[in-house]
Amino acid sequence: MNKLLAVLIAGLLSAGAYAQAPVVAPAAAPAVAASAAPAKTPKEAKAEKAAAAKTEKTEKAAAAKLAREEKAAAAKKAKEEKVAAAKKAREEKAAAAAAKKDAAKK
Repeated sequence: MNKLLAVLIAGLLSAGAYAQAPVVAPAAAPAVAASAAPAKTPKEAKAEKAAAAKTEKTEKAAAAKLAREEKAAAAKKAKEEKVAAAKKAREEKAAAAAAKKDAAKK
């Protein structure tokens, strides 16, 4: 009886797993597409590799330039904020001195 119950439970679990499995579409025949493309000569392969390396180098240079520009912009903004904070502090100090002077006159 226990064996029968175990077999039934295992069957239900496997049926559930089968029902939940995604349906996979049959893959297209890549061999046909691969045979349609002509083989590259070593010279063509070398030229393609060089072009890819040049593209990668150009992209790296552009990314580095962008990073430098962002860093410079952040430094400029920080400097402007520092100058503004110093100006505000000077104004507050002057206002406090003026208030103290007015209080001394009274």
